[in-house]
Amino acid sequence: MRMRSSVIIFFILLSTGTGRAVAQERNIWQANDSARIAEMFGSADVVTRERMNKGLVMNPITALGGQSAGVNVQSGGADRMAMLSSVRVRGTTSLTGGNDPLVIIDGVSADLATLNTIYPADIESFTILKNAAETAKYGSRGASGVILVTTRKGRGGQFQISYDGNVGLESAYKFLPMLSGKEYTSTARLMGLSFNDGGCDTDFQRAITRVGTVQSHHVAFSGGSDKQNYRASLGYMNHYTVIKTNRNENFSAKLDLLQLAFDDKLHIDMGVFGSTQKNFNVPNVQQLCYSAATHNPTFPKGRNAQGKWDLNTTASQIASPMALLLQDNDERSLNFNTHLRLTADVTSGLRFGVFGAYSFNSTELAQFLPTWVAAQGQAYRSEHKSEGWLMNAELDYSHTWSVHSLKVHLLGEYQRNRQTGFWTQVRGFTVNDFGYHNLGAGSLRPYGGTGSRYEVPSLASVMANVSYCLMERYTATITTRADGSSMIGRQNRWGVFPSASLEWDIKREIFMHNLRWLSMLKLRSGYGMSGNLGGIGSYNSLRLVGPSGIVPLSGSPTVTMGIVHNANPDLKWETKSTFNIGADMGFVNNRVVLTAEYYYSKTRDMLYLYDVPVPPYTYDKLLANLGSMSNSGFELGMGFTPVQKQDVELNVNVNLSWQRNKLLSLSGEYNGRRMSAPSIKSIGSLNGAGFHGGNNNVVYQIVGQPLGVFYLPHCTGLKRNPDGSYSYEIEDLDKNGEINLEDGGDRRIAGQATPKMTLGSNISFRFKQFDISMQINGAFGHKIYNGTSLSYMNMASFPDYNVMKEAPKQNIKDQTATDYWLESGDYVNFDYVTVGWNVRVKSRFINSLRFSLSINNLATITAYSGLTPIVNSYIVGSTLGIDDKRSFPVYRSYLLSASIQF
Repeated sequence: MRMRSSVIIFFILLSTGTGRAVAQERNIWQANDSARIAEMFGSADVVTRERMNKGLVMNPITALGGQSAGVNVQSGGADRMAMLSSVRVRGTTSLTGGNDPLVIIDGVSADLATLNTIYPADIESFTILKNAAETAKYGSRGASGVILVTTRKGRGGQFQISYDGNVGLESAYKFLPMLSGKEYTSTARLMGLSFNDGGCDTDFQRAITRVGTVQSHHVAFSGGSDKQNYRASLGYMNHYTVIKTNRNENFSAKLDLLQLAFDDKLHIDMGVFGSTQKNFNVPNVQQLCYSAATHNPTFPKGRNAQGKWDLNTTASQIASPMALLLQDNDERSLNFNTHLRLTADVTSGLRFGVFGAYSFNSTELAQFLPTWVAAQGQAYRSEHKSEGWLMNAELDYSHTWSVHSLKVHLLGEYQRNRQTGFWTQVRGFTVNDFGYHNLGAGSLRPYGGTGSRYEVPSLASVMANVSYCLMERYTATITTRADGSSMIGRQNRWGVFPSASLEWDIKREIFMHNLRWLSMLKLRSGYGMSGNLGGIGSYNSLRLVGPSGIVPLSGSPTVTMGIVHNANPDLKWETKSTFNIGADMGFVNNRVVLTAEYYYSKTRDMLYLYDVPVPPYTYDKLLANLGSMSNSGFELGMGFTPVQKQDVELNVNVNLSWQRNKLLSLSGEYNGRRMSAPSIKSIGSLNGAGFHGGNNNVVYQIVGQPLGVFYLPHCTGLKRNPDGSYSYEIEDLDKNGEINLEDGGDRRIAGQATPKMTLGSNISFRFKQFDISMQINGAFGHKIYNGTSLSYMNMASFPDYNVMKEAPKQNIKDQTATDYWLESGDYVNFDYVTVGWNVRVKSRFINSLRFSLSINNLATITAYSGLTPIVNSYIVGSTLGIDDKRSFPVYRSYLLSASIQF
C-alpha cells in the first residue's frame, strides 16, 4: 500500500496517548517491586505487565516494542523467525563499543540473549533507564542504557495454579513479483537469448515456504503466607516458521522463595532459573532469498532424474534454493542462574543487605554445508561457555524529620566472569550422510579453522547515592560510582562516574491547590556520566602472544608464535555525559497525561581502530580512545482516557521520539603522535552478481554527519543506449567533465538510514467482559536503499538470473549504485490486534478464565516499493538501511490464547 509522507504525518497528528510510566499510575503501582524501582530511579520508564505487547510475543524483548519512547526494538524478517531482537536505547553511542543496553534480571547482570530465554509470562515489569543520572548507578556498563527486569514472585495467600497457552498459524502473503516459468521462456525467446529450459514452472519463493505453526504453554504454582511464599513455573514454546526447516524451541523453569525470619527482621530471597533453547536456522539468509527469487523458474522443485540439483552454471552467486534448505545451522544454548539475597533491618531506618549470584551459559553451534552447496562439503562445531560470579553488599539509611527526608544508599560490588570456548572446521567430505556429527569424515583441516579462547575479566565497584527531599516538593539526588576493570590499562584502571538530578513537584505548591483540574505537574532535570566497556576485550591493553603461522622444522610442520596485536596500556573506557530536562503533567485525575523530555549526550574517548606506521608499531592497527559522538532528542508522550466507567473504558496512548546523531571527530593526539581516520568511510555495501570494486558502497560514516548516511552518485533519470536498453544517467556534480564514482568524487549525501522520528501507539477498548487492543508502530524521516530492485531490475543479468516482471518492459541494463533506488522508508505498521473475552465463572476452583484471538503484522502503510520497509534501520553494520536480497516473504500470524487461574 502506498502513501505520501504528508498522509503519514496527518495520521500521527490524529493520535494521542503516552507510554511513560506516569501516564497510567493506577497500573504501574500494582507491583511493589516496580514501585520501589520507580522511586529509586525517578524518571525511569516502568513497563508493567498491563502495558506489555499482546498478540504473538515470541520473547520478552518483543513485548517492549513501541511501549517506551526512545527504545527501538528491531525484530523483523529473519530476526523475528530466529527469535532475535536488537535493542537500542536512544540510538547508537559508539562505533566499536557495545551499543546493546545492560540487562539486569532480578539483580543479576545478563544480556539480551539470556533475557530472551525467559518466558514472557514470568516477567512482572521492565524498568528502562535512559538518562545518565539513572544509568550512572551502573558506571562503566550503563552508557547504552539499562533494562531492569523484575520477574514474578510468590505472594501471600492461598495456593494458586495458573496456565497460559496459545496455538497459532503463520502464513506468507507477500512475495517479490518475479517472472514465472512461462514469462521467463517467452522473454528469453523474444530477446533472442539462449537459456536452459527445464520444462517446469516453479515459484521457488513459495516453494521454500510453508504454513508455520506456533505453540506455547506456561504453568505456574504459587502459595504461602505473608511470612513465607513461593512461586514455581514451567514454560515451553515450539515455533515452526514459514520457511521450511526453520524451527525454534525453548524450555524454561523458574523457582522463587521468600522467607521472613527473626521477627520479620531478616528477609531471605532466593531464586533459581534455567532454560534451554534450540534454533534451527538457515546459515545464509541472503543466499537463500537471492536464490529463491532468481533461480531459473523452469527448473524442477526437486532433484532431477540423476538425483542432483539443476544449476545454472553461469549463475555463480546462487544455488538451488531447495538444496540450500538442506544445510544445517543449529544452535543450542543452556542458561542457569541462581541468586540469594539477605536483607536485615538493623534499626529503624537502617537496612543492610548482601547479595550473591552465580550464572552459567553454554552455547553450541553446529553447521554443515553439503557437497552440492559447498565444494568438498564443510562442517563447523563450536562451544562457548561463560560462568559469572556476582557479590555485593549494600547499606540503606532513611530518615524523615519535620519537612525533611534523607535517603542514603551505599554499595560495594565485585563481579568476575570466566569465558571459554573452542571451535573447529573441517572440509573434504565424500558423503553427506554424517552431517556435522562425524568430523572425522572430513579430510581437510584449514589453518585457522581450529582454535580456543580463555578470558577471566573482573570488575570491582563502589557507589554512594544520596537523595534529599524538602517538603515533599523539592528533591535532589547525587550519585557517584567508581569502577575498576581488569580489561583497562593500568594507568586508567579506575573510572569515576558521577551524576546529579533535581525534581520539583509543582502540584504540591500551595498556589497550585485550587487548580483541581491539574492532578500532576513535575519538572525534572539531571546531568551525569556513564561508561562503555563493550568495545574492549580482556587483552586489548596487553601485549598478546599467539599462533602466527606454520613453518617446516626438521621435516615437520611447526606452529610459530608471535605478537598478534599492538598493546595499548593507555586504553580506557568510553565515557558518555548526558543532560536531560523534562516535565510530567496530568489532568482530570490523570485521565489526560502529557510527558516531555529533551536530552543531549556526548560520547568522549570513543574507541576506534586507527592506522599506525610499521615500525615503530608491530602491526598497522591500534585501538585507541580519540573520537567523539553526540546524540540528542526529544521524547513526547500523551495519554487520553475519554471513557472510564465500570462496564466501558477507552484508552489511547502514543509515544513520539525524535533522535539525532552526529559523528563529531575521529582524530587526536596519542603519545605525541597525531592519529586520524578517514573522514569518509563505507560501512554498508551491495553484493551479488555484477557488483565489483568499491562502486557498490552505499552507506557511510562521515565526520560531521549522522552515523549511517547514504553517500551516492545522483541519477537524473534513465538514458537510452544504442541497443535500445536503458542505463542510469549520472550527474557530474563537480562539473569537471568526468564522472568519478569513487569516494570524494561525484557523490553526495542523499539521506540517512536511521529514522528521525519513531512512533508507538496503543489503543484499547473494553466493554463489560470483552476487550480489544491494537498496537501501531512507525518510523519516519529515513531512507532505504532498494538494492533488491537494483539487482532484479537489471536485464543484463538475464537469463542467468531471473528478474522482476517489470524488468523486460523497462529494459534497464545497468547495475550502478546511484540514488535512483533510494526510497523513503516511512511506514506505519499495525503490529497486532487482539480481541479478548474474560469469561464470567462461578466456580469454587476457577478464579478467572480468559480467551483471546490475535492477528500479528496486520498491515503496513508505506510508500516503499520493496517487500517491507521494516529492515535494519537502527543497528550500525553492513546491513544498515539496505534492502539487498535478504528479505523473507512477508507473513502474518494468527493466534488463539487461553489463560486460566485456579
